[in-house]
Amino acid sequence: MKLPFLFITILILIHFNSCAQDKNPINTAHSHEVVVPSLSNPWGFVFLPDGSILINEKSGKMILFKNNKKTEISNLPKIEVLGQGGLMDITLHPNYKENGWLYISYASSNDENDGAHTSIMRAKLEDNKLVNKKVLYKALPNTTAGQHFGSRITFDNEGYLYFTIGERGERDINPQDITKDGGKVYRLKDDGSIPQDNPFVNNPNAKKAIYSYGHRNPQGMTKHPITGEIWTHEHGPRGGDEINIIKAGKNYGWPEITYGINYHGTKITDKTSLPGMEQPLHYWDPSIAPSGMTFITSNMYPNWKGNLLVGSLKFQYLDRCVLKNNKVIKEDRLLNEIGRVRSVLQGPDGYIYVGVENVGIVKIIPKK
Repeated sequence: MKLPFLFITILILIHFNSCAQDKNPINTAHSHEVVVPSLSNPWGFVFLPDGSILINEKSGKMILFKNNKKTEISNLPKIEVLGQGGLMDITLHPNYKENGWLYISYASSNDENDGAHTSIMRAKLEDNKLVNKKVLYKALPNTTAGQHFGSRITFDNEGYLYFTIGERGERDINPQDITKDGGKVYRLKDDGSIPQDNPFVNNPNAKKAIYSYGHRNPQGMTKHPITGEIWTHEHGPRGGDEINIIKAGKNYGWPEITYGINYHGTKITDKTSLPGMEQPLHYWDPSIAPSGMTFITSNMYPNWKGNLLVGSLKFQYLDRCVLKNNKVIKEDRLLNEIGRVRSVLQGPDGYIYVGVENVGIVKIIPKK
């Protein structure tokens, strides 16, 4: 009788721990409707000027959703689907209507045996095909590890392109070393050239595109609608998911400082702060496994205007973060238990759209 009793006790503790972790209250002041059904993993999506939606499926497909019809885009680059990597984020140039440039992140390989790493590509869309393709950045060396590709992309107010690359599971090698790719936020000009005021451009050994370092796996990035600052969030280990405001040349600490621990319960470090390392604006403990990130600026949601939205893969909801003086003072759950929330974007119509694994893209409808 001892073994079944012990087994049941363990199950109860696991269940209790999981429920206790999901501490944010449920917000019911909204409903939702599925706009694009039957998507597996909508890692990133954008709205084109005609109102159609261009969607990246992690499996390696780019889909145009127009007039309630899905069309697969052809002539994509060779995409390596490896663990957490595949076809990931997508964004449009700020002057897309004039120049037609779109940008994607994806896992790429040099051959069939050397694994993969994150790449950033610029291209145009013509007749449901990618044309004028150019790789702007290819992280190296490739690795067969399947974790921590990062891969969010955004532009700032000056037209610079930012993107994230996770440390690919090499926490003691990559994030603190500016001569190596991984565990970084990068900044390029829109054509892929290096800005001359990048913080490490005069360091002869550094990767010149690096803008900040000491990151673990940033899968959320967006521009603040008022300040223009670049905000990110990143996966911690067990606990310690973070929100950060990205500043040139700054060290965000991983793995020298963290509010998380190893998955099996041991400490990574006993330090949560060190001189010369940035503190997060906010951290989650326990982890919510964040993915996707946007600010609400729309009048469609007057009570939520200025809030930050972050998807939760672990707890399967959209986290609404109420901010005051760059601090998260309140959180609650939108779309509770809808599924793993992968991406979130405010559409040109002012509504919030959310990419949910094995559901599709849903629109949040505020209750009157």
